[in-house]
Order: sequence, then C-alpha cells, then structure tokens
Amino acid sequence: MKNLLKEKLNRGETVIGTFVGLGHSDVTEVLSRIGFDWLLLDGEHSPMSFETMQQLMQPMNGSNCTPIVRPQWNDMVIIKRVLDIGAHGVLVPWVNTREEAEYAVRACKYPPEGLRGCGPRRASLFDPAYMQTANDEIMVIVQIETAKSVANIDDIFSVKGVDACYIGPFDLALSMGFGAPRWNEPKYTEVFDKVVKAGKKWGKPAGMFAVQENIQWAVSKGFRLNTVDSADAFLVQGARIALDKARGSK
Repeated sequence: MKNLLKEKLNRGETVIGTFVGLGHSDVTEVLSRIGFDWLLLDGEHSPMSFETMQQLMQPMNGSNCTPIVRPQWNDMVIIKRVLDIGAHGVLVPWVNTREEAEYAVRACKYPPEGLRGCGPRRASLFDPAYMQTANDEIMVIVQIETAKSVANIDDIFSVKGVDACYIGPFDLALSMGFGAPRWNEPKYTEVFDKVVKAGKKWGKPAGMFAVQENIQWAVSKGFRLNTVDSADAFLVQGARIALDKARGSK
C-alpha cells in the first residue's frame, strides 16, 4: 500500500481534511474529489457501523484523498477491523500516556512489531504487497484531548510508531475546566503551542480539529494535520445560505 497522506506530511506539507459522520457513500465520493487531502470517518461519535465505513471508503478509490478512521476506542479488536476494511490509518481517541500510545501502535502493526492479526480482507484485495508494506504505511495518529495527555505530550510523541498527535479542542477544554474552548484564554491556547513545540522536537506533525473561523489560526500556529468542520456542518451551512437567499429574494 501507499499512504499519500503520510507521504505529504513527510514532505513537510500542511494537509486539510474533514470529519464524515454521515453514512452514505455519495458524501465521501464528492468530498474525496474536491481537494481534501484526507477524510476522517468518525466511529467514535457517529452511528456508523464497520460495514458502513467500508462502503464510505469504496468510492474514494482512485482519488488522492486518504481514508482515516477514528475508532470507538483504543482497542486492538476495533482497530484491526477498521484497518482490514481498508483504512489507511487510525485517529485513536483518549490517548493519555506513553503506555496507551504504545498500545495503539501495537494494535496497528503486524508481528513482530505489533499484535495485529492477519486477515486484511478488503485492504489486500487489489494490493499483493499489502502485508509487506502495511507496517510502514499505516498511519497512527493519537488524539490529545485531556490535561493529562498534554502533561505527557513528550512521552507520547516519543513513542516509535506514533506518526502524529491531534488535538480535540472540546474535550480538552472540558478536561481543563473551561466547559468550552476559550480561544482568548492564555492558559488554554498555550496548550496548543506546547503540542506544536513537542511535535517539532520529535519531528512529527501536530494537528487539530478546526472550524472555518479558526482554521487559518491553526495553520499559522504550525498545525499541519488538520480537519475543518464536518460533512454535517457543510450540509447545514449550505442549506442555510441557500434558504437565506431564497427568503431574501421575495
């Protein structure tokens, strides 16, 4: 396999993706062909099943957009299944320590580097070299979303096999006692600087969830593995714009 997202990041590029929680293949077919570098299929907070995730990845074939899955949890059985159906990597939620990061890596790697069982079904259907290349090409991204994970950020970035760290701003804000992201609060925003700095120290990219209002801020801070909004948000925003214009035309 060849992971285009990992290749772009290794070249020092900044990549932009978006979350997908809508379970129809039309969504990923369209989004994968308008310029996004990656799509993040959300298994943690959306209702989609493994079967639905596979169906969402299939129309991405032939595009330059990389499918990454956020599994429900840092669980080797779940991670194995999303990789076997064709994900090019995982964004593992709630990673707080070196040990949890090491576990995520082992779940993604075939022995002797890891614990992943052999049965790559769809992932290897049209790729005879999959087994020989998967350990190098599968991307392991861990989500930084608690004060504890920030305190351990150097330990987490230092783990061999962790390719990137990605901030979840909302859970991070809750963990820090703010209730919601506080973009004007120095104690909150300095955490973002700390994660970017640690990433540069270890030669690995940092990323974050952003919306249209702060995606440029994220890029200017040095975050290189970003998502902006979500398919759900695009649907609502586009509908509201059209409806406002229609109502205003009367």
